[in-house]
Amino acid sequence: METKKQTRRPKRQQRKKPTSDASSRRIAKRPATHTATYRTLKKSTKDIDAKNPPLRFTPLGGLEEIGQNMSVFEYKDDIFIIDMGLWFGEDATPGIDYVIPNVESLVPKKKNIKGIIITHGHYDHIGAIPHLTTILGGDIPIYAPALAREIIKKRQEEYKNAPKLQIHTVKDGDTIRISDTIHLKVHEIIHTIPDSIALTIHTPVGTMAYCTDLKIDWKKDGTPTGLDAYERMAKEKIHTLFLESTAAEKQGTSLPEEIAHENIEILMKAAEGRVIIGLFASLLNRVAEIIKIAEKLDKKVALSGFSLKTNFNIAQSLGYIKVRKGTIIPLEEISKYKDNQILILSTGAQGEPNASLMKIAHGEHRTVEIKASDTIIFSSSIIPGNEQAIQNLKDDLTRQGARVIQSQHIDVHSSGHGPAGDLKKVIGIIQPQYFVPIHGMYFMRAANVELAKEMGVPKQNSFLIDNGNILDMYADHIDVSDETVASQYVMVDGLGVGDVEEVVLRDRRALAEEGMIVVIATIDRRTGRFLKNPDIISRGFIYLKENKGLIEDMRKRVKLAIQKIPRIQSVETEYIKTLLREQLGQFIFNKTKRRPMILPVIIEV
Repeated sequence: METKKQTRRPKRQQRKKPTSDASSRRIAKRPATHTATYRTLKKSTKDIDAKNPPLRFTPLGGLEEIGQNMSVFEYKDDIFIIDMGLWFGEDATPGIDYVIPNVESLVPKKKNIKGIIITHGHYDHIGAIPHLTTILGGDIPIYAPALAREIIKKRQEEYKNAPKLQIHTVKDGDTIRISDTIHLKVHEIIHTIPDSIALTIHTPVGTMAYCTDLKIDWKKDGTPTGLDAYERMAKEKIHTLFLESTAAEKQGTSLPEEIAHENIEILMKAAEGRVIIGLFASLLNRVAEIIKIAEKLDKKVALSGFSLKTNFNIAQSLGYIKVRKGTIIPLEEISKYKDNQILILSTGAQGEPNASLMKIAHGEHRTVEIKASDTIIFSSSIIPGNEQAIQNLKDDLTRQGARVIQSQHIDVHSSGHGPAGDLKKVIGIIQPQYFVPIHGMYFMRAANVELAKEMGVPKQNSFLIDNGNILDMYADHIDVSDETVASQYVMVDGLGVGDVEEVVLRDRRALAEEGMIVVIATIDRRTGRFLKNPDIISRGFIYLKENKGLIEDMRKRVKLAIQKIPRIQSVETEYIKTLLREQLGQFIFNKTKRRPMILPVIIEV
């Protein structure tokens, strides 16, 4: 089938001018990427045929980061959204709790939003719901699997001003009616959390398949399981496949879960003392299997970590985790049993500062202290950016005599994101005409395009776009629109949403990297003369007692700068502050090759 081709890359939305710092550019302006090898014709809104309108796809998150997943589909005046996730940011966002999608483009059209569909209960797919429903309205119907529904409801209770939600439970085989012309079919798939779904989207343009966060459960003999959903999708003759890309560059197939479970059982059997397993609070399928192993070995299980306890209780109430009476014990009662009878499941395997495992390692946990006989298993993958925090955590635990085991030593973790072999299997079964990689950084999505090509999708039929770009999807071709929508980060910091701008982040990075100098100058309001020697305070820059010579030179520079101001003019405080920042800043850089933040405080008497 003939496709139109793109002549050049779609323009990104105009953003603020980035600072010179590379990490600042990542926040202020995510650089435009090149898609010359993945072509289609650019099309303006004014060129769209009103009689044959396209299905429009706009990603507002998840295509330039691992997180804050949110996709918007629009046909005529009907809009529906898939997922509303958050992202925990990176080193370039100091002090930020998390980042959520920008819905500025949806606010004028919020009455047209017919539904929000949630694919599963992980926070990178549901975490922004309290914030975004406050903006867009709580009356929008939400369709979610049972487990995700309960997690969403629990999270919504934590936000007093968030609206009450209308959540409809969906399950495998259900149909979600968006409008007279659009309906979605629910397909249950395998991930690390129960109730994960993919979707087929039936539209006048064609049937789309939306598959995010998936893996194939392979048996030890190489037999794949859980392919029924994709085989059903293939029967619907898929126009475009939207497929996750998180592990697309990794070769091979998913590690069979039964191998991970067998290895965990071997380690638990061999342990002389307590076993502590660090994992994600949302890894509920793994939690269920580990508890079965504990019951087989006659061990008592204690849960450490608020989020793990919350998710466990929800999953147990829905019947996804079944536990014999007496297996789960309060953490406070572990001392009542022999060490080799105890299994502790804990959050914090990513080295999070306030998580349970970190508190245990630092001796700050109220109940658990590390013993030399403890075996600690990290049953989780390393999220990029957490490498050093995890290494420090392992060091701290090992220094206290514990035996630390991770997946590099023995297979104790199978990721929920299928690698290349899994993705190729899905593409090969569905056999889409067009392909759009989602959920991943550009490199990951580009690798996914290559997988699609290997499985028979022509490269010109694959589309690599970024957050804020728009695809216009027609029955016989797809165009990249020359329109873009706002997609810059909206940062949540404490109770503030979107009130942390680039200048605030720049200041935080400067404080973290270079420290600060406070200059307190008391001067006569009329004459501009000093009434006392300027005070110099350093935080995170130099140790004052060991740098008295430099401090005295700084005082002289402050005095000299103010004394040069002609006495015939009145003293302007803001002018003096600017003068001190410039001259003292240049002096310090010449002396130390560092640029601390300089805060002048002028007291006029």
